[in-house]
Amino acid sequence: MDSFSSFFDSSNRNGWSYESLKNFRQISPVVQTHLKKVYLTLCCALVASAVGVCLDLAWHIGGLLTMMGCMGCIFWVFSVPQYEEKKRLSILMGSSLLQGASIGPLIDLVLQVDPSILISAFVGTAIAFACFSVAAMLAKRREYLYLGGLLSSGLSILFWLQLASSIFGGSAAMFKFELYFGLLLFVGYMVVDTQKIIESAHLGDLDYVKHALTLFSDFVAVFVRILVILLKNSSEKEKKKKEEELKCFTGTLVKYFCTNL
Repeated sequence: MDSFSSFFDSSNRNGWSYESLKNFRQISPVVQTHLKKVYLTLCCALVASAVGVCLDLAWHIGGLLTMMGCMGCIFWVFSVPQYEEKKRLSILMGSSLLQGASIGPLIDLVLQVDPSILISAFVGTAIAFACFSVAAMLAKRREYLYLGGLLSSGLSILFWLQLASSIFGGSAAMFKFELYFGLLLFVGYMVVDTQKIIESAHLGDLDYVKHALTLFSDFVAVFVRILVILLKNSSEKEKKKKEEELKCFTGTLVKYFCTNL
């Protein structure tokens, strides 16, 4: 947090400057170069995922098979030696494309309800991702790594809750809790995974493909949950609007019959 306080102190004295945002003194040049490659690969993975979404919208290929293919590609990335860089990148792009196709049906539903929800969800996820990533970079090294254990415990709780809901049936309140609790967990993972990547790079682990895959998984997990939350809120608003219109119409009919009888 000292880096945050120094950032705000400098902005109070000298005004906001672009140079103050580039104050990553705790990160060595080698690690900074590694992070650039990680985020560039992440952007390419997001583009591949968008292509997968378009393929699903055109031919409806998304489903269980694409999800299983995505998981298979993820395991394949980890099994290929690190020196086979091009092959691992190709597998990562394939995994991202299949991931996009897997969430294609959800995005198709959102487009039918309100296309602006999709833009809001993506922009919101991108802003959250950028803010929490910068926070992790500006913070002291290893400052947020202790949260990893808490997040792992929370993820385990979420898994057992979802398993119980699938077996015994879940309520609307349980679904809402799982949705918001999962969003909180994966936002936390954005911070923790960013610091893990930085720390691993300091220790010599410069596997940018693996690190980009980790951040891509966090991004998609947050994006899907924000998308569902916005879709749910939009449906509830539409339902309330229809109920109010029905009440207004019923009231008008009652007044009409009362005045004409």
